[in-house]
Amino acid sequence: MARIHRHGILLVTETLRADGTRPGPGDPDFLPAHRIEPHHLVVWAARWYLVAYDLTDHQWRVHRVDRLHPRPTTQHFSARALPGDNLAQFVMSTHDRGDSPAAWPYTGTARLDLPAHIVARWAPGGSVVEHLDTEHCRLTLGAWSWAGIAGILATFDTELTELHPPELIHACRRLIDRWATIAHVGENFGLSHE
Repeated sequence: MARIHRHGILLVTETLRADGTRPGPGDPDFLPAHRIEPHHLVVWAARWYLVAYDLTDHQWRVHRVDRLHPRPTTQHFSARALPGDNLAQFVMSTHDRGDSPAAWPYTGTARLDLPAHIVARWAPGGSVVEHLDTEHCRLTLGAWSWAGIAGILATFDTELTELHPPELIHACRRLIDRWATIAHVGENFGLSHE
């Protein structure tokens, strides 16, 4: 984690797409420029993130550095009280930090019955967490196989719905059969389950 400055220079930032291009005002992914106070840089999951106070919407934000097109202004700002003692945890728990799915052979999505900030904390790097409401989110992630994605989803130990694509649903069914076989073999050896 790197501290930017005790006193800094205000930035005007535009958000870039994953390919480095800037959306135009007519594009569906266009976001207007924001005025931010950059405070700290944090490395997580092999990516640099900027923790900044956003003057446009008056809250702390996390931005992927490689997705920002910053322009310095001549305005200065003084350091603010940070949003907690652990900035790495703040970055990890922020679901809208500008991530996009990493390149994997297989990519799938599911709706989880967990808040976005909980899933964002534990989702692997290169995944995307979309806030749906206070108790639900959508996770998009990739892996080396459909079973790999299903296995990662199972680690969240919550209800899963709206799985996509159909190959992911099929992989979940195959894992259920495998786990049922393992449970049956364990019972044959006198191992109890709780």
